[in-house]
Amino acid sequence: MRRFVTLAVPLLFAIPFGVSVSGCSKNVAPTYCNGQTSGVQVGQLTTLDLEPRLTGISLNQGEMGRVNSPSGRDCRGTSAGTSNVTYASTNLKLADVDPSTGALCAGTWNRNTGASIPDYTVCTPSNVNGVAYVTASSSGVVSNAIPVFVHPVVTSIVLGPASVDCTNDPASNCVDLNKVGGFLTGPITPTASYPGNSCLSQGQTAQLVARTYQGNGTAPANNISNLVGPLQFSAQSPSVVTVDANGIATGAQPGSSTINANISQASSTAGFFSTCPPKTIVLSVPPSTSAPTKPVSVNQNTSQSLIATVLDTNGKQITNVQLEYVSTSPTTIPAGSNSITPTYPGAAAITAICQPPLCNSSPFNEIGLFGNGTAITSNPVQIASTGTNYSTVIYIGSTQSQYLLPVDFTTTAQLAPVRLPYAPNSMVLSLDTSTIYMGTSVEIMAFSTASNSVIKQDTSIAGKVLAVSPDNGTVIVTDPARGLTYLYLATGGVSTEYGGVATSAAWSPDSTTVYITTTDGRLLVHSTFTGWSSINLTNLATSVAITVPNAGVYLGGNPVDVRTNCPATTINNPGGGFNQTTSNVFYPDNGSIGVNATQVAATNDGLHILGSSTTTFTDIVTNQKSGACPVTFTSTPGAPLSIAAASATSVSSVLATSDSAFAVVTYQGTGGVVPQYAPGTGTLTNVPLQKTANGIPLDAISGAISTDNNTLFIGSEGDNIVHRLARTATGFADTLTPIVPALPKATGSGNAPPDLIVQRPRKSTS
Repeated sequence: MRRFVTLAVPLLFAIPFGVSVSGCSKNVAPTYCNGQTSGVQVGQLTTLDLEPRLTGISLNQGEMGRVNSPSGRDCRGTSAGTSNVTYASTNLKLADVDPSTGALCAGTWNRNTGASIPDYTVCTPSNVNGVAYVTASSSGVVSNAIPVFVHPVVTSIVLGPASVDCTNDPASNCVDLNKVGGFLTGPITPTASYPGNSCLSQGQTAQLVARTYQGNGTAPANNISNLVGPLQFSAQSPSVVTVDANGIATGAQPGSSTINANISQASSTAGFFSTCPPKTIVLSVPPSTSAPTKPVSVNQNTSQSLIATVLDTNGKQITNVQLEYVSTSPTTIPAGSNSITPTYPGAAAITAICQPPLCNSSPFNEIGLFGNGTAITSNPVQIASTGTNYSTVIYIGSTQSQYLLPVDFTTTAQLAPVRLPYAPNSMVLSLDTSTIYMGTSVEIMAFSTASNSVIKQDTSIAGKVLAVSPDNGTVIVTDPARGLTYLYLATGGVSTEYGGVATSAAWSPDSTTVYITTTDGRLLVHSTFTGWSSINLTNLATSVAITVPNAGVYLGGNPVDVRTNCPATTINNPGGGFNQTTSNVFYPDNGSIGVNATQVAATNDGLHILGSSTTTFTDIVTNQKSGACPVTFTSTPGAPLSIAAASATSVSSVLATSDSAFAVVTYQGTGGVVPQYAPGTGTLTNVPLQKTANGIPLDAISGAISTDNNTLFIGSEGDNIVHRLARTATGFADTLTPIVPALPKATGSGNAPPDLIVQRPRKSTS
């Protein structure tokens, strides 16, 4: 043992100083901030930043808050750690602070209270208003001081004009943290502030100014703006207006937005800001920026771009506007962007819409102020699609039969009728042509056009199917038994419902609004922006025609009535700046037209509303209704034209070709003719239906026009067949071989009349 120790001692002294048995190391010489050999080292804490230095902290009397933890940096601006941070206040009776945690009290904290009450948990207001300054320190480094504003309880903050006298009319534009107390006094020259009596164009800026009040009301005696410190503004709709840290607001997209003011660790609605809405939207075909004066021809499957030039109410151009592009014939020529590609031959009117809530949105109580919260529509661009790769499929049904017959003209072999669970009382094809919805008194049936089979039976809802939204997502169903009208989702289930039995329904092209007439003389409107509206009509309406462009509807009845989608706006306290609000009557009456027409239809060119009663047909010449609200409506009815040859007992529809060249009337009666009209001519002709071995046609009880406008399908009673009328230069003529559906009656013997027809386009297979 002794020999081992003797050996170990020399070995210990043989290891050089600074070298261990586990390896070698070398001390790194410190780097000093001054570049010398002594002083403050790099990495050592030299500055403390305490935030928020730009706004300070605002507290109501007795309110508790907290100072942010400071951030430390060394002499080179690199982050440096902090330890044992201590907080201090210049006035512990005004703004007391827990030295260890930075917890603030607008008054005085409890200390050494006893009774197991922890220190710094009870804040007692001192009822002293003023400004104290709080700092943080660590390792001998003291931070910047941030002001803590202690004041009476804030009850409201109201936007308004800038103050010019900070002593007698304090406002947020008087705040200056570089001054003692953080506030200016006496007269000042203010910067331009947002006035509240007008809108600002996109890109324009203005200072937001507000006054802060205590107690009840906004009397000058309640103004405590000189006590609360800086306000922090934010926009409820940042897409409409952006607000920076200094309260400078910049107009962005059209619309109106609520402005919130943040103070005392809470947010308060202070007022609103308006970015000017469009006044005009001109839709054109490049390179032109003017609205085209005639239809634009576009080949099938060929893209055509469009240009939307948008000017606001100040005449300034607006860029990057979120417009909706809609088509009156989305099956043929779909829209959705500023580039269209026709899918099939046909015609459509394309329109660009600034539509709330996507564009020009507004708080409900500001709708209509400066034009915000309302739709602005472009001129329609007429597109004529040409092509040869086209055929059609029609589906023939009857309210008296449980069979549905698909007729596919791309094949020579006629398909067999499909048996349905129940005889339908209605039949509507979705605009994507994928689904036929049929109503019954028991359930709603959905039929797939791809598989030619029933794919859904929903017994949770029953009634009559009236319309499918252009986006194919919502079906209007009315149930006379329950006295309800439903918005039924294509995916299943009821989205919403309203009391009333509907007689007709029509969707706006953008699927945001549906107009529904009822048996008890009301117009029901459901909008994704404003919800349900129930409007009592002076006269019973039985049909709806959407204007082109969409600015309202014509209601078929005696007489025809007009409703606009521009609300009738009443401005409360007009000229009162931020005190202005609005009240609105939605879809107001635009006046009746002395025309009796139970069924109405609009032409795609936007120049005609065509209406028919059982005895007369009337062409109401109207105008293209583009622009901002209020939109001008002109309605000049032509001389009533007799349809006596039809001997109609009821009129089921007025059908217009998508190129606005011809229109026909379908009806129940005994005339055996199809009343036909060419818009603008003032002349109506009666097209006779051919007699066949199946019998003598009595009427034109149902109808559908092919997508390319070249064939008219007419279902008739008496012979119970579907006539195919070919289009000529002067209109349609019954010259083609008819279709004999031979639909067995659900009860009794014989064949049922084909009173339900829909058609869908299909690519030709030859």
